Amino acid sequence: MSTLQHCKFSILELAPIQDDGSAKIALNRALVLAQHAEKLGYHRFWLAEHHNMRGIASSATSVLIAYLAAHTHSLRLGSGGIMLPNHSPLMVAEQFGTLATLYPDRIDLGLGRAPGSDQLTMRALRRGRQETEDQFPQDVKEILTYLGDARPQQQILATPGQGTHVPVYLLGSSLFSAQLAAQLGLPYAFASHFAPRMMMQAIQLYRENFQPSAYLEQPYVILGVPVVVADHDDEARYLATSNEQRVVALLRGQPTTLKPPVETMQGLWTEAEKIAVHNFLGVAKIGSPSTVKLQLEQFLQQTQADELIFTCDIYDDQKRLHSIELLKNLQN
Repeated sequence: MSTLQHCKFSILELAPIQDDGSAKIALNRALVLAQHAEKLGYHRFWLAEHHNMRGIASSATSVLIAYLAAHTHSLRLGSGGIMLPNHSPLMVAEQFGTLATLYPDRIDLGLGRAPGSDQLTMRALRRGRQETEDQFPQDVKEILTYLGDARPQQQILATPGQGTHVPVYLLGSSLFSAQLAAQLGLPYAFASHFAPRMMMQAIQLYRENFQPSAYLEQPYVILGVPVVVADHDDEARYLATSNEQRVVALLRGQPTTLKPPVETMQGLWTEAEKIAVHNFLGVAKIGSPSTVKLQLEQFLQQTQADELIFTCDIYDDQKRLHSIELLKNLQN
């Protein structure tokens, strides 16, 4: 049975830009968070790829990974994820092969099937390329080829990349990637931090259909969890309003910067938006250490996850660092 002590704890960072901040400040905040996570003993630290969102600074994901790797020592770093329709498989393999060559045994490659942007932004990213989500399985297999040992008569080699065996993870918020990860024998990360509706169905599908591979012998499930831990429940609920405001703006199609917390969300959302936000953040764990510990124990009992990867969108720098410290202490 998966317990807090046996489950790996990791961090997923979007490099949120604060309401009174800048992209540079956001990137520096990401570094401070990564260094703190390393000190606390978190297993890995992933960066998410987003484009044309003025409140998120992690668009050049592999570049940001390199920046964090250069200023940390042992923490695993990776993508959660690279949105594969936006990139050629060879270029992804070369970028992460380069990272793995510079920082051996520290780099992960999480791959997502969705473009993660609107149609206009997609065209700006691809410049006429006809990549679609339907090509995802073939693109994943191509990347695995580029990162594995070179095959006889292989005409295109990723240099660096070939033979680095960068661990590949499939990410998803539906059943498609769960099925593909099971078929290829790859670890699977479900985006329950923003789309929890199909979580249990996806986990079951993945585990029941998993085929052992050269990459993985047993199914491995990572689940995304929004979290706010503070000294008291009331403070945690107060700090969580920053993320609630962000999700309201997202649902309205008006992505914005991370705003300071408010005493009440009343007047900032409609009743329908309140329900939508609570569905979006359906697996969020918010409260004091004792409250969150109980919530996480129940969550692990339900899901039997091998690893939890936490998002922590708290406005105040010190309170965010304190939150992930209180969270990690729950395993002691």
